[in-house]
Amino acid sequence: MNLHISGLLGITAFAFATVHGDAQTLAQNAYITNDGSSSISVIDTTTNAVIAKIPVGLTPVGVAVSPDGGTVYVTNAGDNTVSLIATATDKGTATIPVGSFPIGAAVSPDDSAGYVANRDDNTVSVIATATDKVIATIPVGNSPFGVAVTPDSKTVYVANQNDNTVSAITTAIHKVTTTIPVGNYPRGVAVTPDGRTVYITNENDNTVSVIATATRSVTATISGFVNPIAFGVFIQSAPRFAGTPGKANCHGESVSALARKYGGLNRAAAALGYTNVSALQNAILTFCGG
Repeated sequence: MNLHISGLLGITAFAFATVHGDAQTLAQNAYITNDGSSSISVIDTTTNAVIAKIPVGLTPVGVAVSPDGGTVYVTNAGDNTVSLIATATDKGTATIPVGSFPIGAAVSPDDSAGYVANRDDNTVSVIATATDKVIATIPVGNSPFGVAVTPDSKTVYVANQNDNTVSAITTAIHKVTTTIPVGNYPRGVAVTPDGRTVYITNENDNTVSVIATATRSVTATISGFVNPIAFGVFIQSAPRFAGTPGKANCHGESVSALARKYGGLNRAAAALGYTNVSALQNAILTFCGG
C-alpha cells in the first residue's frame, strides 16, 4: 500500500475520503458523497477525472476508509444504513442497518471496527469489520456528529453538537467513560498521528477546542474561525529514522530501533500515525533510499 511519505492529503472529514492503493490496482482515488442522488463519485486523482458513480443508500453524507484501503464505509442519513464499497471493484458489497440519521463515520486503525454517529437517536453504532454486523450500540451525547479513533484503536471521540460535549468511548468495553465539555455546537473531530491530542471544531462560537488525551480535558481554546465544521487529515512531515540513508543496513537499523522503542512494529506504526506495518516499512524504504 503506497502512502505519501512527506504528508497525507488534507481532506474534508465527512463527505470526502481518499484511498491510497497499490499502484497496479487502485492508484489513488477519492470518494465523494452525492446526497442529492444517493450515490458516490470516484475520482482518479492522477487524472482528476470521475471514473465511477456508485449507487448507495438515501442521502449519503459521511465517508470512512478501512486502513488497508480496501473498503469504503458510507453513512446514508436518509435510510439509516451504511453502504460498504469494495475499492478494488468500486461496487457495493453490503448494506448495514444502523441508528437514526447516521452522519459521521470512522474505522479503527487496527481495522477491527467501524464507528457510526447516529444523530437522531444519540448513539454510536459499532460495526465489526470481520462480519459486517453491528455488535454494539452506545449511548452518547445529544446529536452526535463527528467521530475519530485514536491511533491505538483504544478510544473513540464523538462530538455531540446539541449539548456542547465530546464523548470518549473506551472501545474494549463499548462504553462512554468520559464526557468532556467543549465549545458551542461541536461537529468536527480529528486526532493527531501521535494520539496525544484531539481537536474539535465548535461551529457556533467560532473556536477549536484542544483536548489532551492523557487527561481527557480541554487544554486550550483557539479562536479566529468562521463557523468551523470539519477537519482534514493531519499532514505529517517527512519521517526520520535511526538508520543512515544510503547505507546498506539503513533499513535494518531503523526497523530494529523502532521495534525496541515501541515494543514491536505494529505499535510503532500506530504511534507514528501509519495505517499499518506495510505503510511504515514503505516509509523506511523511502527514507533509506531503497
